[in-house]
Amino acid sequence: MAKRKVTGKKAASQASKMLRAKSTGSTSKTSAGSALSQRKAPKKVTSRTAASSASKVLRDGRTSVSSKSAAGSALSQKPKKQVH
Repeated sequence: MAKRKVTGKKAASQASKMLRAKSTGSTSKTSAGSALSQRKAPKKVTSRTAASSASKVLRDGRTSVSSKSAAGSALSQKPKKQVH
C-alpha cells in the first residue's frame, strides 16, 4: 500500500488563517477545512465536494497564494479514481 499524504505544516498554517478570515469565500473555506483536517491523519482523504471546491479555487485567478496552497494540499489527498 502506498504511503498516504498529509497536509504539511505551512499549508495547514495558511488553511487555518483562511478559516479565521472573514473575507474568505465559502469555496476556499471548504478546501481549507479539508486540508486542515488531514494535517496528521494519513487515513483521511478529501471528499468529492471538497475536491471540487479545491479545483475551483485553483482555477480562480482572484484567490490568494494561501488559498491555492491549502486547495492544492486538499486536492493532492484525493484518492485516485480506480479504472477497471
